[in-house]
Amino acid sequence: MISDKQIMRILVDRAIEETPVLDMHTHIYTPCFGDLLLYGVDELITYHYLIAETFRYTGMPYARYWAMSKKEQADFIYQTLFIEHTPVSESCRGVLTVLRKLGAPVGGSLNSIRDYLKRFSREEFVDKVFELSHVDRAVMTNDPFDEQEHAVWRSGYVADRRFVPALRLDGLLVYFEKNVDTLVRRGYRVSRALDETTFAELRRFLEDEIGRMGAVYMAVSLPDTFRYPDDSVATRIIDECVLPVATRLNIPFALMIGVKRQVNPGLLLAGDAVGKTAIESIERLCADNPRTKFLATLLSRENQHELCVMARKFRNLLIFGCWWFLNNPSIIDEMTRMRLELLGTSMVPQHSDARVLDQLIYKWTHSRSIIAAVLKDKYADLMDTGWPLREEEIRRDAGLLLGGAFEAFLKLRFEE
Repeated sequence: MISDKQIMRILVDRAIEETPVLDMHTHIYTPCFGDLLLYGVDELITYHYLIAETFRYTGMPYARYWAMSKKEQADFIYQTLFIEHTPVSESCRGVLTVLRKLGAPVGGSLNSIRDYLKRFSREEFVDKVFELSHVDRAVMTNDPFDEQEHAVWRSGYVADRRFVPALRLDGLLVYFEKNVDTLVRRGYRVSRALDETTFAELRRFLEDEIGRMGAVYMAVSLPDTFRYPDDSVATRIIDECVLPVATRLNIPFALMIGVKRQVNPGLLLAGDAVGKTAIESIERLCADNPRTKFLATLLSRENQHELCVMARKFRNLLIFGCWWFLNNPSIIDEMTRMRLELLGTSMVPQHSDARVLDQLIYKWTHSRSIIAAVLKDKYADLMDTGWPLREEEIRRDAGLLLGGAFEAFLKLRFEE
Protein backbone atom coordinates (compact mmCIF):
# COMPACT_ATOMS: atom_id res chain seq x y z
CA MET A 1 0.00 0.00 0.00
CA ILE A 2 1.29 3.48 -0.86
CA SER A 3 2.19 5.53 2.20
CA ASP A 4 1.16 9.10 3.02
CA LYS A 5 4.74 10.26 2.47
CA GLN A 6 4.87 8.62 -0.95
CA ILE A 7 1.64 10.38 -1.87
CA MET A 8 3.11 13.65 -0.59
CA ARG A 9 6.18 13.23 -2.80
CA ILE A 10 4.02 12.65 -5.86
CA LEU A 11 1.94 15.74 -5.04
CA VAL A 12 5.04 17.89 -4.55
CA ASP A 13 6.52 16.86 -7.90
CA ARG A 14 3.21 17.57 -9.60
CA ALA A 15 2.71 20.95 -7.92
CA ILE A 16 6.24 22.19 -8.63
CA GLU A 17 6.08 20.98 -12.24
CA GLU A 18 2.65 22.47 -12.94
CA THR A 19 3.12 25.86 -11.27
CA PRO A 20 4.14 28.60 -13.73
CA VAL A 21 7.15 30.71 -12.70
CA LEU A 22 7.39 34.45 -12.20
CA ASP A 23 11.14 34.81 -12.76
CA MET A 24 11.93 37.96 -10.79
CA HIS A 25 15.36 38.79 -12.24
CA THR A 26 16.72 38.16 -15.74
CA HIS A 27 18.73 39.97 -18.41
CA ILE A 28 16.57 38.91 -21.34
CA TYR A 29 14.50 41.26 -23.49
CA THR A 30 11.23 41.28 -25.31
CA PRO A 31 11.80 40.79 -29.08
CA CYS A 32 11.15 44.44 -29.94
CA PHE A 33 14.61 45.23 -28.52
CA GLY A 34 16.20 43.48 -31.50
CA ASP A 35 19.68 42.07 -31.00
CA LEU A 36 19.65 42.91 -27.29
CA LEU A 37 17.65 39.69 -26.98
CA LEU A 38 20.32 36.99 -26.98
CA TYR A 39 19.25 33.49 -27.98
CA GLY A 40 20.40 30.40 -29.85
CA VAL A 41 23.08 27.78 -29.41
CA ASP A 42 26.06 29.99 -30.28
CA GLU A 43 25.04 32.57 -27.64
CA LEU A 44 24.38 29.75 -25.18
CA ILE A 45 27.80 28.17 -25.65
CA THR A 46 29.73 31.46 -25.65
CA TYR A 47 28.16 32.58 -22.37
CA HIS A 48 30.81 33.91 -20.01
CA TYR A 49 30.52 30.95 -17.61
CA LEU A 50 31.75 28.65 -20.37
CA ILE A 51 34.38 31.09 -21.62
CA ALA A 52 36.09 31.14 -18.22
CA GLU A 53 35.85 27.35 -17.97
CA THR A 54 37.35 26.87 -21.43
CA PHE A 55 40.45 28.88 -20.57
CA ARG A 56 41.16 26.42 -17.76
CA TYR A 57 42.21 24.00 -20.52
CA THR A 58 44.01 26.16 -23.07
CA GLY A 59 47.06 28.36 -23.37
CA MET A 60 45.53 30.37 -26.21
CA PRO A 61 46.07 34.13 -25.83
CA TYR A 62 42.87 35.86 -24.76
CA ALA A 63 43.16 38.35 -27.61
CA ARG A 64 43.10 35.56 -30.20
CA TYR A 65 39.82 34.25 -28.79
CA TRP A 66 38.19 37.68 -28.79
CA ALA A 67 39.27 38.20 -32.40
CA MET A 68 37.24 35.16 -33.48
CA SER A 69 33.70 35.39 -34.85
CA LYS A 70 30.86 34.26 -32.59
CA LYS A 71 30.59 31.01 -34.55
CA GLU A 72 34.33 30.34 -34.25
CA GLN A 73 34.22 31.03 -30.52
CA ALA A 74 31.33 28.59 -30.10
CA ASP A 75 33.16 25.94 -32.13
CA PHE A 76 36.27 26.36 -29.96
CA ILE A 77 34.36 26.14 -26.67
CA TYR A 78 32.29 23.16 -27.85
CA GLN A 79 35.41 21.30 -28.97
CA THR A 80 37.20 22.04 -25.69
CA LEU A 81 34.42 21.45 -23.15
CA PHE A 82 32.16 18.91 -24.86
CA ILE A 83 34.47 16.87 -27.11
CA GLU A 84 37.91 16.94 -25.52
CA HIS A 85 36.53 16.89 -21.96
CA THR A 86 33.45 15.42 -20.31
CA PRO A 87 30.82 18.19 -19.84
CA VAL A 88 30.16 17.56 -16.14
CA SER A 89 30.12 21.19 -14.96
CA GLU A 90 26.77 22.83 -14.26
CA SER A 91 27.29 25.29 -17.12
CA CYS A 92 27.91 22.47 -19.61
CA ARG A 93 25.06 20.38 -18.21
CA GLY A 94 22.83 23.41 -18.65
CA VAL A 95 23.60 23.55 -22.38
CA LEU A 96 22.78 19.86 -22.72
CA THR A 97 19.50 20.22 -20.82
CA VAL A 98 18.46 23.00 -23.19
CA LEU A 99 19.31 20.92 -26.26
CA ARG A 100 17.48 17.87 -24.91
CA LYS A 101 14.36 19.87 -24.09
CA LEU A 102 14.39 21.47 -27.54
CA GLY A 103 14.76 18.06 -29.20
CA ALA A 104 18.17 18.93 -30.67
CA PRO A 105 20.76 16.15 -31.14
CA VAL A 106 22.60 15.97 -27.80
CA GLY A 107 26.11 14.70 -28.44
CA GLY A 108 25.96 15.58 -32.12
CA SER A 109 28.15 18.04 -33.93
CA LEU A 110 27.58 21.71 -33.30
CA ASN A 111 26.65 22.20 -36.96
CA SER A 112 23.96 19.52 -36.69
CA ILE A 113 22.55 21.34 -33.66
CA ARG A 114 22.58 24.65 -35.54
CA ASP A 115 20.80 23.05 -38.50
CA TYR A 116 18.13 21.59 -36.22
CA LEU A 117 17.42 24.93 -34.53
CA LYS A 118 16.99 26.74 -37.85
CA ARG A 119 13.41 25.44 -37.89
CA PHE A 120 12.42 28.13 -35.36
CA SER A 121 11.86 31.76 -36.22
CA ARG A 122 12.82 34.17 -33.46
CA GLU A 123 9.22 34.59 -32.36
CA GLU A 124 8.62 30.83 -32.43
CA PHE A 125 11.77 30.29 -30.41
CA VAL A 126 10.66 32.77 -27.74
CA ASP A 127 7.32 30.96 -27.49
CA LYS A 128 9.04 27.58 -27.30
CA VAL A 129 11.42 28.63 -24.54
CA PHE A 130 8.63 30.04 -22.38
CA GLU A 131 6.62 26.87 -22.96
CA LEU A 132 9.46 24.47 -22.10
CA SER A 133 10.65 26.44 -19.07
CA HIS A 134 7.05 26.93 -17.91
CA VAL A 135 7.86 30.56 -17.14
CA ASP A 136 4.81 32.78 -17.19
CA ARG A 137 6.62 36.12 -16.77
CA ALA A 138 10.26 37.16 -16.65
CA VAL A 139 11.44 40.45 -15.16
CA MET A 140 13.92 42.22 -17.43
CA THR A 141 16.84 44.46 -16.35
CA ASN A 142 16.39 47.73 -18.25
CA ASP A 143 19.28 50.18 -18.42
CA PRO A 144 18.11 53.76 -19.11
CA PHE A 145 21.65 54.75 -20.14
CA ASP A 146 21.94 52.13 -22.88
CA GLU A 147 21.30 54.20 -26.00
CA GLN A 148 20.05 51.28 -28.06
CA GLU A 149 17.58 50.32 -25.37
CA HIS A 150 16.59 53.93 -24.70
CA ALA A 151 15.68 54.40 -28.37
CA VAL A 152 13.26 51.46 -28.18
CA TRP A 153 11.56 52.87 -25.08
CA ARG A 154 11.18 56.20 -26.84
CA SER A 155 9.68 54.72 -29.98
CA GLY A 156 9.26 51.11 -30.92
CA TYR A 157 8.51 49.39 -27.63
CA VAL A 158 5.94 46.64 -28.02
CA ALA A 159 4.63 45.36 -24.73
CA ASP A 160 4.57 41.61 -24.16
CA ARG A 161 3.01 40.50 -20.86
CA ARG A 162 5.67 37.79 -20.51
CA PHE A 163 8.39 40.43 -20.14
CA VAL A 164 8.17 42.72 -17.09
CA PRO A 165 10.37 45.85 -16.86
CA ALA A 166 12.71 46.72 -13.97
CA LEU A 167 14.85 49.87 -13.84
CA ARG A 168 18.61 49.33 -13.60
CA LEU A 169 20.44 51.96 -11.51
CA ASP A 170 24.10 51.06 -12.07
CA GLY A 171 24.49 54.01 -14.42
CA LEU A 172 23.25 56.34 -11.70
CA LEU A 173 24.83 54.90 -8.55
CA VAL A 174 28.09 53.40 -9.84
CA TYR A 175 28.81 55.45 -12.98
CA PHE A 176 27.07 58.75 -12.25
CA GLU A 177 29.85 61.09 -13.39
CA LYS A 178 30.11 59.23 -16.69
CA ASN A 179 26.39 59.75 -17.35
CA VAL A 180 25.93 63.39 -16.34
CA ASP A 181 26.29 64.62 -19.92
CA THR A 182 23.70 62.09 -21.12
CA LEU A 183 21.22 63.33 -18.51
CA VAL A 184 21.85 66.94 -19.54
CA ARG A 185 21.29 66.07 -23.21
CA ARG A 186 17.98 64.52 -22.26
CA GLY A 187 16.80 67.69 -20.56
CA TYR A 188 17.67 67.15 -16.90
CA ARG A 189 19.39 70.03 -15.09
CA VAL A 190 22.00 67.98 -13.28
CA SER A 191 25.62 68.61 -12.37
CA ARG A 192 28.47 66.67 -10.85
CA ALA A 193 28.21 68.94 -7.81
CA LEU A 194 25.17 66.98 -6.55
CA ASP A 195 23.31 70.06 -5.35
CA GLU A 196 19.61 70.27 -4.48
CA THR A 197 18.65 71.00 -8.09
CA THR A 198 20.50 67.89 -9.23
CA PHE A 199 18.77 65.74 -6.62
CA ALA A 200 15.36 67.08 -7.63
CA GLU A 201 16.13 66.41 -11.28
CA LEU A 202 17.38 62.90 -10.55
CA ARG A 203 14.14 62.15 -8.71
CA ARG A 204 12.28 63.42 -11.78
CA PHE A 205 14.46 61.24 -14.00
CA LEU A 206 13.69 58.13 -11.92
CA GLU A 207 9.96 58.81 -11.90
CA ASP A 208 9.99 59.48 -15.66
CA GLU A 209 11.77 56.20 -16.40
CA ILE A 210 9.64 54.14 -14.02
CA GLY A 211 6.50 55.62 -15.55
CA ARG A 212 7.69 55.10 -19.11
CA MET A 213 8.67 51.48 -18.51
CA GLY A 214 6.14 50.47 -15.91
CA ALA A 215 9.10 49.18 -13.87
CA VAL A 216 8.17 46.96 -10.91
CA TYR A 217 11.38 47.69 -8.98
CA MET A 218 14.69 49.55 -9.17
CA ALA A 219 17.90 47.49 -8.99
CA VAL A 220 21.63 47.95 -8.74
CA SER A 221 24.58 45.55 -8.90
CA LEU A 222 27.27 46.60 -6.43
CA PRO A 223 30.82 45.52 -5.56
CA ASP A 224 31.72 43.63 -2.40
CA THR A 225 33.25 46.87 -1.10
CA PHE A 226 29.89 48.68 -1.01
CA ARG A 227 29.21 50.32 2.34
CA TYR A 228 26.19 52.27 3.50
CA PRO A 229 26.15 54.92 4.76
CA ASP A 230 29.32 56.68 3.73
CA ASP A 231 30.20 59.92 1.96
CA SER A 232 30.14 58.41 -1.55
CA VAL A 233 28.16 59.58 -4.55
CA ALA A 234 26.16 56.33 -4.36
CA THR A 235 25.03 56.92 -0.76
CA ARG A 236 24.03 60.52 -1.47
CA ILE A 237 21.94 59.56 -4.50
CA ILE A 238 20.40 56.62 -2.64
CA ASP A 239 19.40 58.86 0.28
CA GLU A 240 18.21 61.87 -1.70
CA CYS A 241 16.70 60.22 -4.76
CA VAL A 242 16.30 56.44 -4.81
CA LEU A 243 14.76 55.93 -1.36
CA PRO A 244 12.27 58.82 -1.61
CA VAL A 245 11.09 57.63 -5.03
CA ALA A 246 10.91 53.98 -3.93
CA THR A 247 8.87 54.92 -0.87
CA ARG A 248 6.55 57.34 -2.66
CA LEU A 249 5.83 54.95 -5.54
CA ASN A 250 5.84 51.87 -3.26
CA ILE A 251 8.26 49.90 -5.42
CA PRO A 252 11.25 47.96 -4.03
CA PHE A 253 14.89 48.92 -4.25
CA ALA A 254 16.83 45.75 -5.14
CA LEU A 255 20.44 45.38 -4.00
CA MET A 256 22.66 42.79 -5.65
CA ILE A 257 25.98 42.94 -3.84
CA GLY A 258 29.27 41.07 -4.01
CA VAL A 259 30.83 41.46 -7.47
CA LYS A 260 34.59 41.90 -7.76
CA ARG A 261 34.95 43.48 -11.16
CA GLN A 262 37.62 42.45 -13.64
CA VAL A 263 40.00 40.44 -11.47
CA ASN A 264 41.18 39.08 -14.83
CA PRO A 265 40.60 41.79 -17.47
CA GLY A 266 41.73 39.49 -20.27
CA LEU A 267 38.50 37.52 -19.88
CA LEU A 268 36.33 40.67 -20.25
CA LEU A 269 32.85 39.93 -18.84
CA ALA A 270 34.05 36.48 -17.80
CA GLY A 271 36.75 38.09 -15.67
CA ASP A 272 34.52 39.13 -12.74
CA ALA A 273 34.76 37.32 -9.39
CA VAL A 274 33.08 37.23 -5.97
CA GLY A 275 33.71 38.88 -2.61
CA LYS A 276 32.10 38.80 0.82
CA THR A 277 30.32 42.03 1.72
CA ALA A 278 29.25 43.82 4.92
CA ILE A 279 25.70 42.84 5.86
CA GLU A 280 25.46 45.95 8.06
CA SER A 281 24.77 48.07 4.97
CA ILE A 282 21.48 46.26 4.35
CA GLU A 283 20.68 46.32 8.07
CA ARG A 284 21.05 50.10 8.17
CA LEU A 285 18.96 50.64 5.04
CA CYS A 286 16.11 48.49 6.33
CA ALA A 287 16.20 49.92 9.85
CA ASP A 288 16.33 53.58 8.78
CA ASN A 289 13.64 53.18 6.11
CA PRO A 290 10.89 50.96 7.55
CA ARG A 291 8.32 52.07 4.95
CA THR A 292 10.63 51.30 2.02
CA LYS A 293 10.72 47.84 0.48
CA PHE A 294 14.07 46.21 -0.24
CA LEU A 295 15.02 43.16 -2.28
CA ALA A 296 18.44 41.65 -1.72
CA THR A 297 20.67 38.91 -3.07
CA LEU A 298 24.34 38.53 -2.17
CA LEU A 299 26.95 36.82 -4.30
CA SER A 300 29.11 35.25 -1.61
CA ARG A 301 28.08 31.93 -0.08
CA GLU A 302 29.60 33.13 3.20
CA ASN A 303 27.02 35.93 3.43
CA GLN A 304 23.93 33.72 3.17
CA HIS A 305 23.30 32.85 6.83
CA GLU A 306 23.65 36.49 7.92
CA LEU A 307 21.28 37.53 5.15
CA CYS A 308 18.65 35.00 6.26
CA VAL A 309 18.85 36.22 9.85
CA MET A 310 18.59 39.82 8.63
CA ALA A 311 15.41 38.98 6.73
CA ARG A 312 13.90 37.57 9.94
CA LYS A 313 14.36 40.98 11.56
CA PHE A 314 13.00 43.24 8.84
CA ARG A 315 9.65 42.66 7.18
CA ASN A 316 10.58 45.23 4.52
CA LEU A 317 13.34 42.93 3.20
CA LEU A 318 12.70 40.08 0.75
CA ILE A 319 15.74 37.95 -0.12
CA PHE A 320 15.87 36.22 -3.47
CA GLY A 321 17.70 33.82 -5.70
CA CYS A 322 21.02 32.03 -5.93
CA TRP A 323 22.91 34.58 -7.94
CA TRP A 324 25.66 33.94 -10.50
CA PHE A 325 28.40 31.82 -8.85
CA LEU A 326 25.84 30.44 -6.38
CA ASN A 327 23.81 28.91 -9.20
CA ASN A 328 25.16 25.40 -8.64
CA PRO A 329 22.96 22.51 -7.45
CA SER A 330 24.83 21.81 -4.21
CA ILE A 331 24.67 25.46 -3.14
CA ILE A 332 21.07 25.98 -4.31
CA ASP A 333 20.07 22.97 -2.23
CA GLU A 334 21.90 24.26 0.85
CA MET A 335 20.55 27.80 0.56
CA THR A 336 16.98 26.70 -0.10
CA ARG A 337 17.00 24.45 2.98
CA MET A 338 18.42 27.21 5.17
CA ARG A 339 15.93 29.76 3.92
CA LEU A 340 12.95 27.47 4.46
CA GLU A 341 14.18 26.64 7.93
CA LEU A 342 14.63 30.31 8.90
CA LEU A 343 12.00 32.11 6.81
CA GLY A 344 9.39 29.56 5.75
CA THR A 345 7.94 30.56 2.38
CA SER A 346 8.54 34.32 2.89
CA MET A 347 11.47 34.35 0.45
CA VAL A 348 12.22 33.67 -3.20
CA PRO A 349 14.46 30.60 -3.54
CA GLN A 350 15.55 31.24 -7.10
CA HIS A 351 15.70 33.57 -10.08
CA SER A 352 17.29 32.58 -13.37
CA ASP A 353 19.54 35.63 -13.97
CA ALA A 354 19.34 34.44 -17.59
CA ARG A 355 21.23 36.56 -20.11
CA VAL A 356 20.54 34.18 -22.97
CA LEU A 357 16.87 33.34 -23.50
CA ASP A 358 17.57 29.60 -23.76
CA GLN A 359 18.92 29.59 -20.20
CA LEU A 360 15.38 29.87 -18.85
CA ILE A 361 14.96 26.22 -19.83
CA TYR A 362 17.87 24.73 -17.93
CA LYS A 363 17.89 27.02 -14.94
CA TRP A 364 14.25 26.34 -14.14
CA THR A 365 14.43 22.64 -15.02
CA HIS A 366 17.33 22.18 -12.62
CA SER A 367 16.00 24.51 -9.91
CA ARG A 368 12.51 23.01 -9.89
CA SER A 369 13.96 19.58 -9.12
CA ILE A 370 16.04 20.96 -6.23
CA ILE A 371 13.15 22.97 -4.76
CA ALA A 372 10.92 19.89 -4.97
CA ALA A 373 13.52 17.70 -3.26
CA VAL A 374 13.95 20.16 -0.40
CA LEU A 375 10.18 20.54 0.03
CA LYS A 376 9.73 16.78 0.23
CA ASP A 377 12.23 16.56 3.08
CA LYS A 378 10.67 19.46 4.95
CA TYR A 379 7.16 18.09 4.50
CA ALA A 380 8.31 14.68 5.72
CA ASP A 381 9.63 16.35 8.87
CA LEU A 382 6.32 18.18 9.22
CA MET A 383 4.30 15.00 8.81
CA ASP A 384 6.40 13.33 11.52
CA THR A 385 4.94 15.86 13.98
CA GLY A 386 1.43 14.71 13.11
CA TRP A 387 0.57 17.73 10.98
CA PRO A 388 -2.19 16.74 8.49
CA LEU A 389 -0.56 18.10 5.31
CA ARG A 390 -3.08 18.83 2.57
CA GLU A 391 -2.65 19.08 -1.20
CA GLU A 392 -3.96 22.66 -1.07
CA GLU A 393 -1.05 23.61 1.20
CA ILE A 394 1.46 22.01 -1.16
CA ARG A 395 0.07 23.89 -4.16
CA ARG A 396 -0.07 27.15 -2.20
CA ASP A 397 3.57 26.76 -1.18
CA ALA A 398 4.64 25.92 -4.73
CA GLY A 399 2.95 29.10 -5.91
CA LEU A 400 4.69 31.19 -3.28
CA LEU A 401 8.14 29.74 -3.95
CA LEU A 402 7.89 30.10 -7.73
CA GLY A 403 6.99 33.78 -7.72
CA GLY A 404 3.99 34.31 -5.49
CA ALA A 405 6.02 35.58 -2.53
CA PHE A 406 7.62 38.20 -4.79
CA GLU A 407 4.27 39.24 -6.23
CA ALA A 408 2.76 39.56 -2.73
CA PHE A 409 5.74 41.68 -1.63
CA LEU A 410 5.20 44.06 -4.56
CA LYS A 411 1.64 44.67 -3.37
CA LEU A 412 2.56 45.31 0.28
CA ARG A 413 2.50 48.82 1.66
CA PHE A 414 3.98 49.51 5.08
CA GLU A 415 2.12 52.15 7.05
CA GLU A 416 3.58 54.26 9.83
